[in-house]
Amino acid sequence: MATVDATHADISSNDPSPGASPTVTASTAVAPTLIGSVQRAMRLLEAASAHQEGAPAKQLAREAGLALPTAYHLLRTLTHEGYLRRDKGVFVLGEAAERLSASGAQQNRRGMIGEALAHWRDAIGVPVYFAVYREGEIEVVAVADTPGNPAVEEWADFRETGHAHAIGQCLLAQLDDEQRQDHISRYPVQSITRYSVRDDRSLMRRLDGMGRMKPVVERQEYALGTVCAAIPITAGNTAATMAISVPSYQADRLLPAAERLQNEIGKLLGTLAFSISI
Repeated sequence: MATVDATHADISSNDPSPGASPTVTASTAVAPTLIGSVQRAMRLLEAASAHQEGAPAKQLAREAGLALPTAYHLLRTLTHEGYLRRDKGVFVLGEAAERLSASGAQQNRRGMIGEALAHWRDAIGVPVYFAVYREGEIEVVAVADTPGNPAVEEWADFRETGHAHAIGQCLLAQLDDEQRQDHISRYPVQSITRYSVRDDRSLMRRLDGMGRMKPVVERQEYALGTVCAAIPITAGNTAATMAISVPSYQADRLLPAAERLQNEIGKLLGTLAFSISI
């Protein structure tokens, strides 16, 4: 019903001949009307976002350049959909708008991470990964590689095979015993390649021997023909890591590249620590 009313209003205002009875089709009227409604709604949202404590309908209509009846109609719709919330006579941003804002911030942060990883990918000449352990899961946040130096193909879910790759081992090594046991209970150790750790007890012994903040090297445990190194990062209470990989026939490049990345990682900590809150 709201769409019909808006359509009538737009048709009458654009009709050059008030006495005429033009033929109106969906392709000539409805599409422009819907676009116009979205534009007006967005102007109202922009106006509302400028007032942290909220603003009344009349003020929002004035700032958005809309007639008050139109503003009332759109404000009711935006409130119903959760983009606005009415509180004591004023309108403030609702949960739906806040989710959009959070999503935009997340994309910006991921972009910052991607740029930082791309810098070190180009400087060192190897694929670079950034991962965190969040809410009981291994999450690879970003990867920077090139066609000439491709990243490791995720042929087995990274979350379920943390025991077999450098990223997962580095993250698990930063956890306490209870957290490790919880993770392994959900993702039991299984052989991925003939080089993989074989059982839970062997994995726990390996993690204990690594040291919480020491680099981790893994050779063909996740993917045959690939060797990897991961460097632990501490940011508050969140376990994180940056990692690199090279083909096994270039294994002599792995440790020098990892050492270079580790020496320079302090320059990235501001960006990475900020991004961990994603």
